[in-house]
Amino acid sequence: MNCDCCSSNSEDSHNDLKTHWDKAYAKDTNKLGWYEENPEQSLDLINKCNLDKNSSILNVGAGASTLIDELLNEDYKNIIASDLSSKALEKLQERLGEKSNNIKWIIDDLTNPKELHKIEKIDLWHDRAVLHFFNEKEEQDAYFKLVNQLVKKNGFVIIAAFNLEGATKCNGLYVFRYNKEMLQKRMGSDFELIEAFDYTYTNPFGDTREYIYTLFKRIN
Repeated sequence: MNCDCCSSNSEDSHNDLKTHWDKAYAKDTNKLGWYEENPEQSLDLINKCNLDKNSSILNVGAGASTLIDELLNEDYKNIIASDLSSKALEKLQERLGEKSNNIKWIIDDLTNPKELHKIEKIDLWHDRAVLHFFNEKEEQDAYFKLVNQLVKKNGFVIIAAFNLEGATKCNGLYVFRYNKEMLQKRMGSDFELIEAFDYTYTNPFGDTREYIYTLFKRIN
């Protein structure tokens, strides 16, 4: 597996969380409660960015997402897939087969990055269902610091998280829920909110989850 990996000296909390997600991704992908066969909402927002096919796209918390497949199908050539779970990325690589050679793979922790902060600035940050797992202010601060560090001027950020009506837990973990005003405040004045909408996702078991989707553009 061709990955830039986190240091073996990671903190215990990091290791515990990594183990948690590795165990989750040991299951069949289509039986995961957050599995999305058709990432239509993300693709619609990405299309509104009018990106060049050579634009750099970072998909954080890539997991077993089919978004990577769709981006490859649309001929995007500079895709980075990142996740804390090596098991998740291994499964995604297996599904993609030879196409996986066209992706840069990074195993890292968004709240304590060892590799992501080294990459060149990106045109698009995409996050579906990662941010809401960071409950502590220090974790959230680290997340948004990384966004600010990596996204180019005139670049875009897509964040989808549980909204204020959403579930309080996911995969056994408590989540921190958002609305568009909360996300705009955290993104700061350097980012303009282009679009925001609530979306009800139905998971593979027929349960619903309430999301807020947001698209920001960096203006400064």
